Amino acid sequence: MFARMFEELEQLRRSMDRLFEQTLPARWSAGETTSEWCFAPPVETGWTDESLNLRVVLPGVTEKDLNLSIQGNQLQIRGERKAPENFGREDAVWHVIPYGKFERTVDLPNGLNLDALEARLHDGVLDIRIPLAAEVKPKRIQIQVGEERKQLAAA
Repeated sequence: MFARMFEELEQLRRSMDRLFEQTLPARWSAGETTSEWCFAPPVETGWTDESLNLRVVLPGVTEKDLNLSIQGNQLQIRGERKAPENFGREDAVWHVIPYGKFERTVDLPNGLNLDALEARLHDGVLDIRIPLAAEVKPKRIQIQVGEERKQLAAA
């Protein structure tokens, strides 16, 4: 009975750990002993017949505080969301909005035209469009009807 109870508690603890790791952007920086929140912007992706689209939610981040780069097949999104200046007395400010430097790395699949990547920052959202390379775009194949079957079989 106790073994089962401890097993269930351990499962609950692991579930809670996963929940906090997925939803809370707080982390300890190497060598630092601070519990300061770090900003970890969410990223979503979507495919069309023409491109891979990514959307990164970056409220309060300006283009001068943002850097995009590609290394190999990885898209690196780096930047910083800065806390407002003169928001209140230092001893009278309680930040619940996370601020700080962030970095997101997205592994990109093969078959994209990385040289034609487009990025647009608007209304606190970074939209990234990466076209598919011509050789991987879906192609419609014409189906012929009629007597062609005999010729194909003979060839």
